[in-house]
Amino acid sequence: MKNIRNFLLIIALSAVSGTMAMAQFTPHYQWTLLDQRSMDYIIGESSGETALAHVIEMGGYTRDRFSDEYATVLWESKYVMDKLKEYGIQNAQLERFGEMLPTWDGIRGELWEVSPGLKKLADYDDQVAMLVSGSQNADVEAELIWIGNGRTNEYDPAAVAGKIVVTYASPGQVQNLITQHKALGIISFVSPRPLKDPIQMPYSSIGGRRAGEASGFAFQMPPREGYLLRDRLMRGEKIRVHALVEATMENVDLQVPTCVIEGTDPNAGEVIFSAHIFEGLVKQGANDNYSGSAALLEMARMLNTMFNDGRLERPARSIRFIWIPEFSGTGPWVNAHPEIIEKTLCNINLDMVGILLSQSQSFFNLERTTFGNPHYINDVMENYYRYVGETNRNSLVLSGGSDYLNRIVAPSGSDEPFYYAIESHYGASDHEVFNDWAIGVPGIMMITWPDLYYHTSQDLANKLDPTQLKRCCVIGAAGAYTIASADPEMARKIAGETAANAIRRLGHQQARALDELSKANAEQFANIYKKVRGYVEGTLLNEIETIETTLELAPGNAELKATVAQHHTQLGKIAEAQLAMLDQEMKISAARLGVPVVNLKPTSVEKQAIAMVPNVTNKVKEAGYGGYRKLMPQMTREQMMLSYRQIASTTEVERLCNGKHNALQIKQMLDTQFARESSLEAIMEYIGLLKEAGLVK
Repeated sequence: MKNIRNFLLIIALSAVSGTMAMAQFTPHYQWTLLDQRSMDYIIGESSGETALAHVIEMGGYTRDRFSDEYATVLWESKYVMDKLKEYGIQNAQLERFGEMLPTWDGIRGELWEVSPGLKKLADYDDQVAMLVSGSQNADVEAELIWIGNGRTNEYDPAAVAGKIVVTYASPGQVQNLITQHKALGIISFVSPRPLKDPIQMPYSSIGGRRAGEASGFAFQMPPREGYLLRDRLMRGEKIRVHALVEATMENVDLQVPTCVIEGTDPNAGEVIFSAHIFEGLVKQGANDNYSGSAALLEMARMLNTMFNDGRLERPARSIRFIWIPEFSGTGPWVNAHPEIIEKTLCNINLDMVGILLSQSQSFFNLERTTFGNPHYINDVMENYYRYVGETNRNSLVLSGGSDYLNRIVAPSGSDEPFYYAIESHYGASDHEVFNDWAIGVPGIMMITWPDLYYHTSQDLANKLDPTQLKRCCVIGAAGAYTIASADPEMARKIAGETAANAIRRLGHQQARALDELSKANAEQFANIYKKVRGYVEGTLLNEIETIETTLELAPGNAELKATVAQHHTQLGKIAEAQLAMLDQEMKISAARLGVPVVNLKPTSVEKQAIAMVPNVTNKVKEAGYGGYRKLMPQMTREQMMLSYRQIASTTEVERLCNGKHNALQIKQMLDTQFARESSLEAIMEYIGLLKEAGLVK
């Protein structure tokens, strides 16, 4: 009987090796954590057209901001506040943070060829990206000079004085020609993807954005026009231009529109939605990130409407929405609201969610939390991603019936399949503030990637798709409502969903470990075996801790505790069987390579690591978002670079210092998540620095 069970286990593990693989077995049966009636209401109420209208109203075109905006309320902040009021959300407020700080603001920027011809080459009123942020006032005529990529072997430094340089390079890369070699200004036609889109210009800056930090000026041209200018100069043509620049410094604070759809139990906790509405004040992007901000507005409307009219039962937990300046506003907001953060279960961050996927060769990605912030939010969101993806694609197995199992398509949007991917963690957006060691709120990100118009003048509303926006709102609203309304029964369902996915993830790590082991040579064999064994052991730790987080949904509930305990037992047995299989393969491979069987007895260093179990101190939270880093001992640049080379992510080391893992387990969990192997000795040294700073004990 035991052998039969092991055989069935191996078959089960091999069957669940990928996210999309589950559809192979039950293409006709897709499920959601919420009941179908609730899903139908959410799907029907969501409007991609309304979300797109928000994008167009907030930023249908890139524009110069009026001075009055800086003195009162920025346009996007006012728009969000007006809409929340229109939707009847009574507690909406505009929170303002920090002192008024100077920021660069363009007023006028024109570049005219005056000889040998007379034509306008660039105009700030045509495209705000044409006048580079930080440019200073100017009214000059000068000759153009071609400098290629701005490398020292491509131009004579003495020849650029009093001229305007023309370059492939970004303005920031060659601004030293102004400061050091007395060039008057820069014309750049740098582009991240000139072959894909020859009229695309990136948002760039020179100097700083505060008064007096920049000198000179810079213009940008689309590659299509820039190449023509380059060719004329390379043929030896003498070209003179007239540059006219007017800019000023405006004072502005951090503005955060917020609202909360209150639950029935003020003590039950919250789910927080976030999206950055500002990313600087010059750059204005339709997908990045008016789309995420618009989706938040639409989800706030949807949920508030359905709760008020009774189609969805009002949940026990509250759902909060914040529209923030990216990073610069998120940090101050979380630091200002420790009482909210204390009761927040998780964060759902939307950053670039509306692009027409096929046009940008894109997927709608779910970026999970790291092992340092385990949470069921990952699997709740995956459930809805999978449902929308598998019910909105054509299937050969189901051919002959309807095209899609459950069409989620906007009236004026595309009818294309839903291309999605469940990915490991990626930071670089506002969810990373919530994931910070000091904040400790597990945060995921919803994002379309790649985005072929990212951070450029062509990130416009015509690149967006109402269907994609609708599907985003369905997934986000369903995920948040599932958690906000979860009772003990739903908590058990979430635990079951998480455990089922955990088995698949363990299967993936086993397959990965076997593959890496098969490629090991004799010299590396012992070290590689210990490393790949850690993939299974590290993943098991994470999956058990993830399932445990469901206990917060029904504290003290005996049935949930029993369910979670049973899942732990199941996962432990699966991992034990996997490790036994790895041991067997190791012995076979060792014989093939003619090396000894690997001795798993801990080395002296590993024994020290096992004895080192770091636990966070109060100093971390007291310091607020990122503040604990100021308490770290000063490190030289060489020490910092050494630490970076030897540890895949010191940030993840910090998050894993929670009293649950020893230093060896921290290494295993790092190696499982990152491509670059981390040094055990370096991890122990870094934990020593954290201890010296009083951040761990």
